[in-house]
Amino acid sequence: MAHLPPVDTFDYIVFGGTGDLTMRKLLPALYHRYRDGQIPEDSRIIGTARSPLSRAEYQQRAQAALGEHVKPDALDDATVQRFLNMVYYVSLNGAEADSDWPALKALFGDASTSRIRVYYLATSPALYGQICENLSREDLITAQSRVVLEKPIGTDLASAEAINDSVGRHFPENHIFRIDHYLGKETVQNLIALRFANPVFERLWSCDAIDYVQITAAETVGVEGRGAYYDRSGALRDMIQNHLLQVLCLVAMDPPVSLEADAVRNEKLKVLRALKPISADDVAIYTSRGQYARGTIGDKTVGSYLEDLGEGVTSETETFVALKAEILTWRWGNVPFYLRSGKRMAEKCSEIVIQFKSAPWSIFSNRPEPNRLIIRIQPDEGVMLCVSTKDPTPTDSLTLRDADINVEFEKAFNIRYPDAYERLLLDVVRGDPILFIRRDEVAAAWRWIDPILQGWKERKAPLEPYAAGTWGPEGARNLLSQSGHLWHEDTKK
Repeated sequence: MAHLPPVDTFDYIVFGGTGDLTMRKLLPALYHRYRDGQIPEDSRIIGTARSPLSRAEYQQRAQAALGEHVKPDALDDATVQRFLNMVYYVSLNGAEADSDWPALKALFGDASTSRIRVYYLATSPALYGQICENLSREDLITAQSRVVLEKPIGTDLASAEAINDSVGRHFPENHIFRIDHYLGKETVQNLIALRFANPVFERLWSCDAIDYVQITAAETVGVEGRGAYYDRSGALRDMIQNHLLQVLCLVAMDPPVSLEADAVRNEKLKVLRALKPISADDVAIYTSRGQYARGTIGDKTVGSYLEDLGEGVTSETETFVALKAEILTWRWGNVPFYLRSGKRMAEKCSEIVIQFKSAPWSIFSNRPEPNRLIIRIQPDEGVMLCVSTKDPTPTDSLTLRDADINVEFEKAFNIRYPDAYERLLLDVVRGDPILFIRRDEVAAAWRWIDPILQGWKERKAPLEPYAAGTWGPEGARNLLSQSGHLWHEDTKK
C-alpha cells in the first residue's frame, strides 16, 4: 500500500468522536492511510462529543485505540506521535444549538474556505438533520464541505426520506456520502473487475448458465453490548437492507457504460427496481427468520439472545434472516438470489456463491458436480472455482474428482489488505462517490424491505429459535429445498 498519491489537506470532524466506531474503525483507518503517506501532515482530525475532555486526554484515548486495534508491526512510536499531533477535540453536542459551537469555529480559525471539510456523523441517525441544521446556522458549511452518514438511514422508507430531506436542506446530494463499509471491502469492489475485466465470466453471467446465487454474511458473535440498538433494528434492517442488497446489486447489475460514479449507481438502481416484490402475505414463502438460543461455539457455551439482552426481557427481534429474491429481467429470469445473515452462527463468513447449472447429460460414469464460483469477502479474501477433474488414482476407468482453483488475494499480492474504512474515508476527501449509496438507492431498497417488515409485524411468518453455533433455523434450509437447492455448507457434506 506504499507510494500511493496523497489526498489534499483536509479537516475531518467526527461527531460521536468518543464512540466505538470512531475508536475501533475510523482512527485506525486514518492512521494506516497516514502511515502509508496518503494524508498530508497539515491535515486535522477533530473529534467532537459531549464528554468534557481536554485535547491531551482525547489524544490518550486515540493512542489507546490504536494500540488495541492496529497490529503491533504497524505501530511505531514516532509515526504514532506524528499522527496524534493531527488529533484535536472539542466538547460539543452537535444536536444542540446552544452547545459550544464557538470552540469549533475557533479551531477552524482563519483556515481557507477552500480547505476540504468532512463532517462524519457517527451518531444516531435521528440526530443527522439537527446537526446539519446547526452547522448551517453557524456558517460552517463551505463549498468544500462534505457530510458522511453512517447507516442505518432510517428504519423504513418514511423515516429514511425524512432523514434525507433534513440533511438535503443543507448539503447538495453530491456532497452527501452515505457510507456502507461493505462497499469498501476489496473483494466486494473486485466484483466489478472479476465480471467486466474477464469475459470468460461475464459471458456466463446470466440465467443461461447460472442456477442460483447465495450471498451470506454470518457472524459467530452475539449482540456484544449493542442490544439496545440491535433490538430496535434486527438482522433485516441491520444487514440485508443495506449491506447484502448492495452486494446483490454488484453481482446482478448490467455492465455500466463507464466507471463514472453515477453510471455504476444507475445500474445498481435498475437491479433494486427490478426485484420482485415480496408482499406481507407472502413472507412465509420467501423468508425465514430466527432468534438464537443457547448453544455452543467452539468449546464455549453461549447464552441466548434474550439472555444477552438482560434478565426478564422479551423480544421478537430476529437475529437471523434468510430470503429468496428474484430479479425480473431477461438476464436473471428464474434465477433465485438467496440472501442470508445471522448472529451466533457456526462460522464467521461473508461470501458469494455462484452455482452454475449442471450439464444436460454426462458421458462419465460418475456424474460431475456443477461448477461453483465462491467469492470470499471475509475472512481470507479471495476467489475459488470448484471444478471436476480426472481422478489421478489409478483405476480402470476415467472417473472424476472435485478440485478447487483457489486464489487468496493477500498471499497472491503479498500485501496487507486494507480495512474497508481506509478506502472510503479518503474517497470522501477526494469527492469520489462511486462506493457510496445514492438517495434513490436507499429509497428503492426500503420500498422492497417495508412489506417484509409489515408481514413479520403481522406475524405471517414464524420466528424460529436456532441453537447458537449452527447455521440458523430449519426454515432457512426449507427455503432452498423447495427448489431443490442447498446452502453452500450443506454441499460439503
